[in-house]
Amino acid sequence: MLEIAQFIATLGCTVFSGAAIYISLVEHPARMQCDTRTAATVWAPSYRRATIMQAPLAVLSCIAGIAAWWLGGAAIWLVGALLIGSVVPFTLIIIKPTNAQLLTQGRDLASAETRASLEKWGRLHAVRSVSSLAASLIFLTTALIRHA
Repeated sequence: MLEIAQFIATLGCTVFSGAAIYISLVEHPARMQCDTRTAATVWAPSYRRATIMQAPLAVLSCIAGIAAWWLGGAAIWLVGALLIGSVVPFTLIIIKPTNAQLLTQGRDLASAETRASLEKWGRLHAVRSVSSLAASLIFLTTALIRHA
């Protein structure tokens, strides 16, 4: 059971991390090269689709990491679990107001305010990318050292 929990924690976290890093380094910068109206227009469906994928991955990885620790894994599994798990409250508390602004019906999608919100969203999302990458490195390193 321990190995299964470690595998699920690592897989879920690394898939989340890969998606988050792709969004931060590729997708969001590419959309920000467009005019503001286009960037805001494509941000909304991208955000909705990514949420469906990433939220369950973060929760699953966190639960599996806690389980790995609980089942006798090193305390570092708990650290990784809390790190990937932290992206959920960070999103709900810190990023959600920016998301709500960007999703407001009838907002001027071409405005400077919209552009500023998109830029802010990119910076906030980068925090999730770094946090998930750190958790992935913890999980991967711990799993590899254990099997070396």
